[in-house]
Amino acid sequence: MRDDLAALTAAKIIPVGVNHGDAASHLAFIEEFDFPFDLLVDEGMQVASAYDALKPEGTGIQRTVVVVGLDGRIVFREMGAPSPAVVIAAVSGGTDEVTPA
Repeated sequence: MRDDLAALTAAKIIPVGVNHGDAASHLAFIEEFDFPFDLLVDEGMQVASAYDALKPEGTGIQRTVVVVGLDGRIVFREMGAPSPAVVIAAVSGGTDEVTPA
């Protein structure tokens, strides 16, 4: 996502990362990997749970890409790391790869 930020923002997608680490670890990660977007703290993994992004054993977060529309509804959801091109195409209606929410 970091390397395709221009394409994402052109598609009106604003990436935000969510992880259960603390704010200090997020800042270090942002600096180390030069992330141009925010990482939010998910204390207690409540956000991950709400978006069904917990690992099967419930002990951690499974990388999941979720796009929430301006109306608050999920318009794209896929576990793993889909390419930004797949996310943009799905959100813009250019593919049938959208995972039902």
